[in-house]
Amino acid sequence: MPAGLKTKDSFSQDPAQALEQLMESFGAIVMRTAYFYTGDRHLAEDISQEVFLRAYRNWVAFRGDSTVKTWLTAITVNICRDKMGVRMFTEQPTDPARMESDRTINVEDEALERLRKSEVLQYLLRLSLPYQEVLYLYYYLDLSTREIAKAVSSPEGTVRNRLHRARELLAREMNEEAETDVGHR
Repeated sequence: MPAGLKTKDSFSQDPAQALEQLMESFGAIVMRTAYFYTGDRHLAEDISQEVFLRAYRNWVAFRGDSTVKTWLTAITVNICRDKMGVRMFTEQPTDPARMESDRTINVEDEALERLRKSEVLQYLLRLSLPYQEVLYLYYYLDLSTREIAKAVSSPEGTVRNRLHRARELLAREMNEEAETDVGHR
């Protein structure tokens, strides 16, 4: 079963064992998301640790109303918002490709490398944060609009509207760039 579709029943009921399984299945996703919001590798690592600490502490209380991926994404988004505060809404999220590279290759680095290769991300980063957020969660983390709504604590209709508008704005950005490139030839 793909990691994104796992329910709580797919993991050990023992919090310590579940923690190991969660980190293995979702470590790269949590790290990538934290870095997307913060733009700081060390802060993203700290946030990732905090996400899994909260998951460990709340594992027994987690009812499983959503997939584990959605639950962890919601925790990640909330911690990022708490840590970044007002700055988050005035600064642009950072392209994970700008993340400092380690000398050793690990799962997080491989996942971030795949993100870097996406040209669309460059256009996405030109949009305002609410649009970046829904596009990132929808296309890069493969969350449904319902899962995004849970993760960002917004009504699903709002998420759908933002996603629709974000797609329009992204297409406009990409078309304008293409027209500019054609004009310079």
